[in-house]
Amino acid sequence: MNAGVIIVGAGPAGLMLAGELRLAGVKVIVLEKLPERTGESRGLGFTARTMEVFDQRGLLPRFGDITTSDIGHFGGLAVDFGVLEGAHQAAKSVPQSQTEAVLEAWVEELGADLRRGHEAVSFVADGDVVEVDVRGPDGESQTLRAAYLVGCDGGRSMVRRTAGFDFPGTPANLEMFLADVKGLDLEASMIGTTFPGGMVMVGPLPGGVTRLILCERGIPPQRRTAPPAYEEVVAGWKRVTGQDISHGEPVWVSAFGDATRQVTEYHRGRVFLAGDSAHIHLPAGGQGMNTSIQDAVNLGWKLGAVVQGRAPASLLDTYHGERHPVGARLLMNTQAQGLLFLSGAEVQPLRDVLTELIRYEVVSRHLAAMVSGLEIRYDVGGGSHPLLGRRLPNAELVGEDFKASGSELLRGGRGVLLDLADNAVLRRRAARWADRVDIVTAAPHGRAEDGPLAGTAAALVRPDGYVAWAAPGTHDDLPTCLERWFGPPR
Repeated sequence: MNAGVIIVGAGPAGLMLAGELRLAGVKVIVLEKLPERTGESRGLGFTARTMEVFDQRGLLPRFGDITTSDIGHFGGLAVDFGVLEGAHQAAKSVPQSQTEAVLEAWVEELGADLRRGHEAVSFVADGDVVEVDVRGPDGESQTLRAAYLVGCDGGRSMVRRTAGFDFPGTPANLEMFLADVKGLDLEASMIGTTFPGGMVMVGPLPGGVTRLILCERGIPPQRRTAPPAYEEVVAGWKRVTGQDISHGEPVWVSAFGDATRQVTEYHRGRVFLAGDSAHIHLPAGGQGMNTSIQDAVNLGWKLGAVVQGRAPASLLDTYHGERHPVGARLLMNTQAQGLLFLSGAEVQPLRDVLTELIRYEVVSRHLAAMVSGLEIRYDVGGGSHPLLGRRLPNAELVGEDFKASGSELLRGGRGVLLDLADNAVLRRRAARWADRVDIVTAAPHGRAEDGPLAGTAAALVRPDGYVAWAAPGTHDDLPTCLERWFGPPR
């Protein structure tokens, strides 16, 4: 075989997945039909959970100084994300082009084989092998073989189409313009401003660039084969706002709609989907790229363990089981936000009622956690411990000769058993998995009874940062959970 895994698409999902697989020691080839990155940035910034994911892999410093904010929105209604205690603040205005550059450098350092200008045109999954037909930069053809194939090739995924995945949902009902423009001096409106004829957003970007988003009500979506002309944006902006932006210099312009679809299964045999290949939706709240990255992190360590022979193939079924419900909630909340954002005066009473409700902290916390990706709780088995299935809180931990955050313990992409009660018996029971799980004895820094790990004697943390077992309060014993998530001991 040419690789353990072939990934189609070198966007954020494909690159993140490649990095996770390399941390697991898997040989991976990434096929990207574009000869170079476009420099375009449909996504901006990261949610709080993606900040944590990047922190877990030591990637945050690579972005330089990141502007963060605890102010967000739900459907254009301001929400205080500061109510999410112990969480990173969301990053603002980090262009997707920078995210892709950082991830590309990381995966190349890890030894991933990134092949730009190579288009996957078809494939056949036969038995234990997937054969992928590839067209190279000069038009030459070759066939690559791998144990698994992952489509990270976007909303028009060739992998999804060729494998015959069902992709139900609703078509676009409207068209929106996105334009990055130089030479404009407009008042910022990061969560949007509504007008009788539509909605606009204005956001300042580095380098004197202004991001514009325009939705004009009553304009049906078009099937485009090329980006819209800036003149279309100018005309629509004038009709909706009355402002003339014709003097601006467009950097790039694109159009998108509110089509909402999700595959019914995230993998078929040896073929997997992640990111926009598996789900498309209105890009409300900047959740698309962030959910795609988290798809990749969930799949990466599992696929790595199976390819390396450390875990049974049944572990891969948990990818669909865990991420499909997350994608379904993503579609639900973006549709709800679209109704609030983009509808006319008939929805104003609903906006007014929701604005009142958001003043209650419990409502703000619920909406902020939903949009930030912090509400996720996977089904990891029965038990009463509040951390089961949830992300590990990023508490400061102190050991005999170290001090580190929970995120720092996950830098290597391995599982972690946190012994917070200096339990030698527990450590001996876990020792047979030491080739894939780090066993760490530590205590929370400061007043443990007041921190996020209060009442926790031990926790088994998966490589993606979610707690698979915790004591006291998990029905299954530790060896059972270790074997479930990390395979039989050696």
